[in-house]
Amino acid sequence: MATPPNTRRPDELTLEVVELIGDIVARYHEDYEDAAAEHSLTGAQARLLSLLSLEPLPMRKLAQKLRCEPSNVTGIVDRLESRGLVERRPDPADRRVKLAAATQEGRRVAKDLRESLRFAREPLAGLGREERLALRGLLRQMLRQTED
Repeated sequence: MATPPNTRRPDELTLEVVELIGDIVARYHEDYEDAAAEHSLTGAQARLLSLLSLEPLPMRKLAQKLRCEPSNVTGIVDRLESRGLVERRPDPADRRVKLAAATQEGRRVAKDLRESLRFAREPLAGLGREERLALRGLLRQMLRQTED
């Protein structure tokens, strides 16, 4: 009888790939924290601002996306709001719900944050276009498989 795929020990190549992904994630987070600090933001503030630069979100949804308690999100939004980077708005679909939204200045800061991330810029520039396309495709495939 075959062992189910999710209980088999990973092979050496898989373990090495997982280790490399972990190293890349750690470097990304380090660079993200540095970029946030350059804007006098914490990493959590920068992540929340980046999410809100895409679309206004209710506080509960922000807490889910950031994997934290709604009370933590309230504090982060309060600090960003005091800096003029975020504002609260009533949700047009349900006026009992407050949406957090990035202000124009908040969207500018979020864009600056994205553009200042350096961790992969040089290594990715060292890859050819076809290699970057292949890497993007593989990463998208991995994400799709983890969403199922």
